[in-house]
Amino acid sequence: MSKNNKKITSIAIRLNAASVRDLFINLLLLDIFLIFILLALWCIEAEKDFYGELVRSAKRSFDLFPIETASYKVVWNDGRTMVKEAAAFLQGVKTIMIILGIIEGIFLLDQIVFGTAKIRKSLRPLDEIAEAASRLSNMDFDEDKFHSLEDAISKITPSASDERIHIDDSELKGLEDAINKLLDRMRESYRQQARFVSDASHELRTPISVIQGYANMLDRWGKSDESVLEESISAIKVESENMKTLVEQLLFLARGINGKTQLTMKEFLLNDMLREVLEESKMIDKDHEYSFVDSDSIIVYGDPGLLKQTMRILIENAAKYSEEGGEIILRAGRNEKGEPYFSVQDNGIGMEEKDVPHIFERFFRADTARVRKNGGTGLGLSIAKWIVDSHKGYFSVLSRKEIGTRITVFLPQKL
Repeated sequence: MSKNNKKITSIAIRLNAASVRDLFINLLLLDIFLIFILLALWCIEAEKDFYGELVRSAKRSFDLFPIETASYKVVWNDGRTMVKEAAAFLQGVKTIMIILGIIEGIFLLDQIVFGTAKIRKSLRPLDEIAEAASRLSNMDFDEDKFHSLEDAISKITPSASDERIHIDDSELKGLEDAINKLLDRMRESYRQQARFVSDASHELRTPISVIQGYANMLDRWGKSDESVLEESISAIKVESENMKTLVEQLLFLARGINGKTQLTMKEFLLNDMLREVLEESKMIDKDHEYSFVDSDSIIVYGDPGLLKQTMRILIENAAKYSEEGGEIILRAGRNEKGEPYFSVQDNGIGMEEKDVPHIFERFFRADTARVRKNGGTGLGLSIAKWIVDSHKGYFSVLSRKEIGTRITVFLPQKL
C-alpha cells in the first residue's frame, strides 16, 4: 500500500470512529427520551383513571427498584391516595428497550464493520488526486518533450479538419487529447461561422443584384419613361425592405448567440396572448380562415415579447405555405406531463419527412417550389428555435405532404 493510501485509510478509520461514537450517543439519548415519554404517559393515564383529572399540586413518588415491587404513589390535597403497581409496565418498557437495543446494536455493528470501507470509498477521489499530484511532482521535467508539443501545436491549422497533434508520449497523452478536443470545437465553430457568412452573403446577393439592376435601368431609361421609373422605384422599395428584414434577423440571431439578448421573464396568461396574435393575424391576412381552440387558463413563465414573436413566425409560415381560403388553427393547452403548449396548424402543402429535422436550420428551404414569391428570408424558424431554446422549451413538428403541418411549442412548467 502506498503512503497516500495509508494516509487515506488512517483518516477513514478516525472518521468512522467519530461517526460510531456520535451514533452511539444519539441512540442512547433517543432511548432515554423514549423511556421518559412512555413513563410520563403511563403516570398521566393512571392518575386520570383514578382521580378523573390531572392535578399539578399532588405529591408524587416512584419506587423503581426492584422492578418486581415497583410502584407509583400519588397523594392529592383532599387526602385521596393512589398506589399503582408498576412492575408490569416497567417489564413492558424493558422488553421494548431490549428489542430497540438489538436493532440499534445491528446499526452500530454495521457502522463499525463497514463504515471505514464506506468512508474510504467516499475519499477515493481525494486519494486519486493525491496520487496524480505525487506522480506529477516526481516526474522528471524533460524540456525536449515540451518543445515537441510546442512545435506540434504551432504547425496546426485551425481551419483544417483532419490535422491532429501526435507526439507519441504517454506522459503528455492527456494534454494532447485535451488540445485535440479543443481544436475540434474550434473547427466546428469555424465551420458554422463560415457557413453562416456564406449563406448570409448568398441571401443578400439577390436583393442587391435586383436593386443594382433597376438602378442601372433607371439611369438608362427611367429619366424619361414614367412606367420604367414607377416599376424601378417599386422594385427597389420591395427589395430594400426584404434586405432590411434579413439584416435585422441576422443581427437578432447574432446577438442571441453572443448572449446579448436578455429575456424579461414574468408570468402571464398564454390564452390571452394567443387571442391577441389571432386578432392581429385576422386583421393583416384576409386570405385565410383563422380559428382558436381554447382551453382552461394556461399560465406560463417567460418573455411575453419573444414568445409572441415566435407565435407570429409560426402563423406567418402557416399562411405562406397555405392556399387562399385555407384554415389555420391555433391551440393552447397542457400535455399529459402538465407542460403548457401552443400550436399552429395549417392544411397547406406540407413537407417531406426527410426535411422536417432541418427546418430550423438557417436559410434552409426544403424545396424551392415550396417558396412562393413572398417566401421570406429562411431565418424565421431559426429565430423561433433560439427563443424557445432560451426558455428551455422544445418543438414538436408533424407534417405530411399535401396535407398540412402542425408545429407545437412546449414550455416548461416553471424555469
